[in-house]
Amino acid sequence: QVQLVESGGGLVQAGGSLRLSCAASGRTFNNYVMGWFRQASGKEREFVATISWSGEFIYYADSVKGRFTISRDNAKNTVYLQMNSLKPEDTAVYYCAARRFWTPGDLKYDYWGQGTQVTVSS
Repeated sequence: QVQLVESGGGLVQAGGSLRLSCAASGRTFNNYVMGWFRQASGKEREFVATISWSGEFIYYADSVKGRFTISRDNAKNTVYLQMNSLKPEDTAVYYCAARRFWTPGDLKYDYWGQGTQVTVSS
């Protein structure tokens, strides 16, 4: 089992920045590909970004490319999502997730956090 706990969400004005963190415990962190996803109210969950075991591969959704940066610190068992130039349409609950294999854009992850709310005001 892998336990994931997100933090760092909140309310920010359009154009602002937030950094989300996801702390992992339970298994060897660098055995897992990590991903960030989001779900806006009334919409389906969508892929945001993913990073491979040691950060050698990274993949973003087109909607966040150039604005969001995913990174990981395996010594701290933590994955981050730096979000810049935020837009009201970025408002959603953000989730981190873990899986063993690299399949960019796939929503089928093995472990999920509880989510953290990000609200961007216009």
